[in-house]
Amino acid sequence: MITIDLTKAKLIGHNLRRAKRAAAFAPYDELIAKQIPGSEAATAEATRTIIRTHYAEVQELIEAAATPDEIINALGLDWSNSTSPDL
Repeated sequence: MITIDLTKAKLIGHNLRRAKRAAAFAPYDELIAKQIPGSEAATAEATRTIIRTHYAEVQELIEAAATPDEIINALGLDWSNSTSPDL
């Protein structure tokens, strides 16, 4: 029987969450950083807020997880037919 260390699984889950969050933020970070006039910076910041809220909720779900499957579900991953994470 395979035993999974839940603390380490949560750490891996958080690392995956951070990578997904960074990828989601990337196009908006560039727009905000460049401060291009007329570039819809307000819309970009609103989208960043939505992304931030989503990944804060995912973080809470990972911390509350009691099983590895709950961590996988919190991340929105489907490993049923795969051997690697769907980033």
